[in-house]
Amino acid sequence: MRKKTALAVTALFAAATLTLSACGTGGADSDQPVADVSAQAQDKAATVLDRPFEKPDLVLKDTKGKEFDLRERTKGKPVLMYFGYTHCPDVCPLTMSNIADAKRRLAQKLPKDELAALQVVFVTTDPERDTPAELGKWLKAQDPSFIGLTGDFPTIQASARTLGISIDAPKKEKDGSVTSMHGKQVIAFSPKSDAGYVLYNGEEATADDYVKDLPKIIKGENP
Repeated sequence: MRKKTALAVTALFAAATLTLSACGTGGADSDQPVADVSAQAQDKAATVLDRPFEKPDLVLKDTKGKEFDLRERTKGKPVLMYFGYTHCPDVCPLTMSNIADAKRRLAQKLPKDELAALQVVFVTTDPERDTPAELGKWLKAQDPSFIGLTGDFPTIQASARTLGISIDAPKKEKDGSVTSMHGKQVIAFSPKSDAGYVLYNGEEATADDYVKDLPKIIKGENP
């Protein structure tokens, strides 16, 4: 059975206990935890945080090249937020496809307006290659409603840090491949408080997990 973890959140950046993912050519540090906090095994994919994160004050460009103010545009809406990049060979497409699959399945179960309220935001960690057009094409293949954001790397990195997510600037290897180290966390923001109160490990959470939890997250309830 797939291992799932829940964190005993006692520090501001407890979400950073999840490991960095090396998308591209792997590195020796890819399996090292960002921070040490206690954890205990349980049968839920979701971790409800004791201290929710404030939504980042982030303004970037969307897939049409237009300014997107995260707080303003998603205020009062349920949000799933993930930092990754389109050239990632494994974790990023897996994470987004699982969420997309869950949405398609929930379309048969939830009222249309409830599901439409869910905002899935993908923020690139590789803005040099992930232009608005590239982001738009990649996300459209997953779910046309997904929101893709890009901009300057320091701004993106700083916003990720406010959520306890560590990302490194993409590094070009000698063989021409690119390594991008980024956290695997998917953070759910409540429509009631606009705070990030639920955490998933994108590599471990399945489409079934999202199908089970999203109806509650959409309402701002604990999964």
